[in-house]
Amino acid sequence: MPKDLRDFWAGLLYLIIGAAALYMAADYEMGTAISMGPGYFPKVLSGLLIFIGLLSLIRSFVVEGEPLAGFPLSKILYVTVSILVFALVVEGAGFAIAVMLVFGISAAASKFFNWKLTLLIAVGSAAFCSLLFVKGLGIPLPIFGSWFGM
Repeated sequence: MPKDLRDFWAGLLYLIIGAAALYMAADYEMGTAISMGPGYFPKVLSGLLIFIGLLSLIRSFVVEGEPLAGFPLSKILYVTVSILVFALVVEGAGFAIAVMLVFGISAAASKFFNWKLTLLIAVGSAAFCSLLFVKGLGIPLPIFGSWFGM
């Protein structure tokens, strides 16, 4: 029996998501670190998730943890809604606004939620992610979308 159910369930979730991602990317060409193929990032990321999941599972049997107080349905809903909102607004509002909404909505699930800090992190993350993904990697998404006349 696990000594820490939080680590156990988190590890199991990481393993399932990592294995599913690895399965979905199985037919993608891996490439090399210098010339990455379409499967490089998904396979490396899924491998890391599987590794973290295994570590969490092992830790759950070794380290004593706090008992689970209940199922945090509201927190899961905040995070799920933030992802859905991102998908619904990214093209119309743009990538930067969608990233800020993801951070704002999902941060509300935290017991340490603070609007000022969340806004600061959301704006910084939107700028960083826009530069990295849209400008740097050429992801074909508008930084600010058609809803803003751009």
